Amino acid sequence: MFKEEMLKGRAIFITGGGTGLGKSMALRLAGLGAQLFVVGRREEPLRETCEEIRRAGGAAGYAICDVRDYDAVESAASAAVRQFGRIDTLINCAAGNFMARTEKLSPNAFNAVVGIVLNGTFHCTQVFGQRWIAAKQPGNILNIVTTYAAANCGSGFVVPSACAKAGVLAMTTSLAVEWAKYRIRLNAIAPGPFPTEGAWSRLMPSKQFEEHAIEKHPMKRFGRHEELANLAAFLLSDMAEYINGECVVIDGAQWLRGAGEFNDLLVLSESAWEAMEAARVKK
Repeated sequence: MFKEEMLKGRAIFITGGGTGLGKSMALRLAGLGAQLFVVGRREEPLRETCEEIRRAGGAAGYAICDVRDYDAVESAASAAVRQFGRIDTLINCAAGNFMARTEKLSPNAFNAVVGIVLNGTFHCTQVFGQRWIAAKQPGNILNIVTTYAAANCGSGFVVPSACAKAGVLAMTTSLAVEWAKYRIRLNAIAPGPFPTEGAWSRLMPSKQFEEHAIEKHPMKRFGRHEELANLAAFLLSDMAEYINGECVVIDGAQWLRGAGEFNDLLVLSESAWEAMEAARVKK
């Protein structure tokens, strides 16, 4: 469907680009001709992503960056511009999430998720937005949110994520209006369940719950990474130039069947919660 080198000449900065959906998007966009600069907190997955892109003939760079630190984002943005000459696209994919009964949450646990998801997205958006506006350069921002933010229904047991992602969506729609005059577009993707290494184990407490989630799903399956990566490619491309301030849900109609992706955790026993919480603390 997509032309080869559809994104040739584009330079994309993606947070959380070393693993999971961030990595999948980075590889797909590089395959369409874009230059990719990936950031995250761990060097090894960032380096591996860049090596994979280069082996396929693409251009890539990376920087270790904690998006909760505004100065670190500034430094990574400067490194990206030095390497590629400019950055014209930002994808905010870095995230944190875990299952918890809200009455058991500590302030630090809440702030850890909000700091990455909401504050981190704002830091990156502000850094690049200010640069583009000062240079009179168009820009493109794509934020990865969730179905329980897009549906405005929230979800039990992931309250920090629900709060943070709702804030990111509000930021997306607000700035789409405010920055349109600068030719800066902002859109969002709201994925349903997409299995990823690491994060998936924190969101699926047992094999039985995973099987229940599949059985409950209208399409009887979870999302494939290439499906989300292709949607991202379209929204960032010139084909979608008039799409601004939109949030596209990609979940196979899951949220339409029942609001709150994780509300079914109400069936978990006290002992199951205690075991899951103990495992999370050990990590």
